[in-house]
Amino acid sequence: MNTKENQELSTLIDQATTGNKAALEAVLADVQDLVFNLSLRMLGTFHDAEDASQDILLKVMTHLSSFKGESAFTTWVFRIAVNHLKDYKKHMFAQFPLSFEFYGDDIRNGKLHDIPDLTQNVEKAILAEELKLSCTNVMLQCLDPESRCVFILGTMFQVDSRIAGDILGITPEAYRQRLSRVRKKMADFLSEYCGAYGNGACHCADRINYAIQSHRLAPDRLDFTTAKPSDTAAEVTAAMEEIDGYSQQFSFCRTYQSPERLKQMLQDFLNGPAFSTVSNA
Repeated sequence: MNTKENQELSTLIDQATTGNKAALEAVLADVQDLVFNLSLRMLGTFHDAEDASQDILLKVMTHLSSFKGESAFTTWVFRIAVNHLKDYKKHMFAQFPLSFEFYGDDIRNGKLHDIPDLTQNVEKAILAEELKLSCTNVMLQCLDPESRCVFILGTMFQVDSRIAGDILGITPEAYRQRLSRVRKKMADFLSEYCGAYGNGACHCADRINYAIQSHRLAPDRLDFTTAKPSDTAAEVTAAMEEIDGYSQQFSFCRTYQSPERLKQMLQDFLNGPAFSTVSNA
């Protein structure tokens, strides 16, 4: 973000904290894709990411007056979001935690045969792409929340280690070491099992009906393949230093625009009676 954009954002924040609804809407619009994408990677599903994003954006609204400009605004928002998401217990995988061992066993031993066609006349190529994107996203749930944060900040958003360390409350050196370890763990798993991003025998096209039967894929809800791409990662990238050779192995870490449901929630809130409570906070 250049100096002019920083000045414009600072002005908008000042106006928003005095109750200017249009300014607050502009400030939230500037970070809602960031918040949603971080939530999506941390929690695994679009539905859970939308719910968590609402909570986080409400926190941003109600604490906006505490932002003093001592760091970049995106860094401040990241810190709020990360602290919220690391302890978030309302998402599906909090009740049904995953592990790389479980995922690997399912790939090796899942019964793919003798399952009827469950595609509901949706093109298999589309379903295979949806499964690929959702599978790699859900695979992040095999990491503990702290490691997941490290991976997402370093791989998707490419946040500089000094900033990421500040967000997570660890030293830049510790952050770089943890990022390198967790990316190696992810890369090793993909290399062993995944046919799309590694040398494994698992191919999404072969697992479509199995995934539908086990409720991992829904032909009537294709969140990933219907979501619009976003350049959120490029906007917040802070020249992450190259610390290992894995950067190019995670092309699935794309970013998406916020769903219309989340945008509508913000509109409803800003236009509703609760806005006066926030503007006076």
